[in-house]
Amino acid sequence: ENRAANASKKEINIQWYIPSLAKPPNNSETKILLLYAYNTKPVKINNIKTFSSMSMFSGYLWIPLARIISLQKKLSNLKQQVEKLMQSSKSLSSAAELTHFLEQGETLKKIPSKKPQMNVKKVHLDKKTEEMAARCLSEVKALLSAVPARSLPLTEIPFDITLQSVASLEDMFDPASGCIITEESLFNWIISLFK
Repeated sequence: ENRAANASKKEINIQWYIPSLAKPPNNSETKILLLYAYNTKPVKINNIKTFSSMSMFSGYLWIPLARIISLQKKLSNLKQQVEKLMQSSKSLSSAAELTHFLEQGETLKKIPSKKPQMNVKKVHLDKKTEEMAARCLSEVKALLSAVPARSLPLTEIPFDITLQSVASLEDMFDPASGCIITEESLFNWIISLFK
């Protein structure tokens, strides 16, 4: 039986599952199963019966559903805040560009993009947004850390905050869907929590 699977670069695949028969270790609160798989090198699988790799890993975590929903809301708020910062930054740079063009006597041409793309530029955070991001990421760390002693709050943000990275985290903690994360610094941080 031939099946093929490809991962052309490092990626984490996240899925959420509430099994109907299996029960989480303690039944005091509703928990949901986080299933994850990631590769640290490009992978091409042609036959699953003969494939073995030292660069592929998988696992699962039972996580309280209420904490996931709460974190997802916080990440959604963080994403909105990052979008606002980007919008105000874009408005300032557009005004500066307009002034430059008017001073030079040039005409402005705007070429519409064919496909909207998520912004991957680092966002300069204000104090409020930085604190919001640190709280969200500390909670992510606490939920995903396999070793409880390593789940102490973050003192600094471990990767560049971009709209794409925040959107990926928001998708990751949406129990109605799964996601694939490929951003290098976010990928490295998340897999460090699984180890």
